[in-house]
Amino acid sequence: MADIDNKDQTELDPADMEDVEEVEEEETGEDVNSKARQLTVQMMQNPQILAALQERLDGLVGSPSGYMESLPKVVKRRVNALKNLQVKCAQIEAKFYEEVHELERKYAALYQPLFDKRSDIIKAVYEPTDEECEWKADEEEELTVSKQEEMKEKAKLEEEKKDEEKEDPKGIPEFWLTVFKNVDLLSDMLQEHDEPILKHLQDIKVKFSDPGQPMSFTLEFYFEPNDFFTNQVLTKTYKMRSEPDENDPFSFDGPEIMGCTGCQIDWTKGKNVTLKTIKKKQKHKGRGTVRTVTKTVPNDSFFNFFSPPEVPESGELDEDSEAVLAADFEIGHFLRERIVPRAVLYFTGEAIEDDDDDYDEEGEEADDELSSFSLCVFMRVKKKPMRRMTQTMNLRRTQTRQLSANSSEARVWP
Repeated sequence: MADIDNKDQTELDPADMEDVEEVEEEETGEDVNSKARQLTVQMMQNPQILAALQERLDGLVGSPSGYMESLPKVVKRRVNALKNLQVKCAQIEAKFYEEVHELERKYAALYQPLFDKRSDIIKAVYEPTDEECEWKADEEEELTVSKQEEMKEKAKLEEEKKDEEKEDPKGIPEFWLTVFKNVDLLSDMLQEHDEPILKHLQDIKVKFSDPGQPMSFTLEFYFEPNDFFTNQVLTKTYKMRSEPDENDPFSFDGPEIMGCTGCQIDWTKGKNVTLKTIKKKQKHKGRGTVRTVTKTVPNDSFFNFFSPPEVPESGELDEDSEAVLAADFEIGHFLRERIVPRAVLYFTGEAIEDDDDDYDEEGEEADDELSSFSLCVFMRVKKKPMRRMTQTMNLRRTQTRQLSANSSEARVWP
């Protein structure tokens, strides 16, 4: 039988043998590819391998490609001349941004009378005339004259009925609180215990640094007298720099916020919402007795906004503080650039729809042309979507919640 098998094999046509060999090679190649894919999947699921790979990739960022080293010396000299020209361009660009800052300060003075009148209406200091209250609806929403008259009469009757039931509200109640609650970036910072305080917020103003002074801007929050603190104004100042770094001039991309300082809030006794008291149980090692101790810990609050992390002289921060500051800068800039100039549109919700239009279907920012000019000019912090940036502001809150979660656990005390 073996002889027959051997004979059959020897009698195979050479062409048939080639076909068999090719099939075997193809099958072997598929096996190899399959094993390679499996190995790749296993490697990509290994955290240590991924970390090493990421470290390797990070090391390649900014590394020279080798092309410059291959250039003749005479060409390298000319490239160096181009770099020197680029440094001079950065210096001119810095001057440009300084003049833009001056221009913004000039027009801020023109806007301010309008903002002051807005504040007077909100606070019921000034009652607008009928002419000032007229607002033309969009064409598609316009109604016939008869329909308008009918609705006016109906509204008048309803107002008279309300007047009989209760006093006419003064100004625009809870204006700024409503603005904050309408904006995701700000509402994420609000806690329930913040709302009674923010009902007393009457105005927010932006003040720019004086001519000749280092570039900065200050947010001023004006409060009516209240039971929570004695301050009439709370401030937050952002310091900016508009000059190329001598050690890295090519990184210059416009003014950047370098740091910020808050203010001390003079809280009424027992009203400080940035702190809370928790109770912990501690167990004695020897006697086994348990005692309860009271501890004061940080509490989630919008008013932590006025106590940002301090930037050391070295300028070096840990990752958590750096993330908190980056988010803080983004929020400060958003208040200055969007909220203060367009407050009424955030109160009504119209500006929120406009902001949503600045994002495409995938949730990323649309073309830079949709952004305001000043946003491109004055903001150079970590470029993350605003809605994501607020998450980093909650880093300290997470630590606080952990402390609270452990408040009921027994602790051993000597």
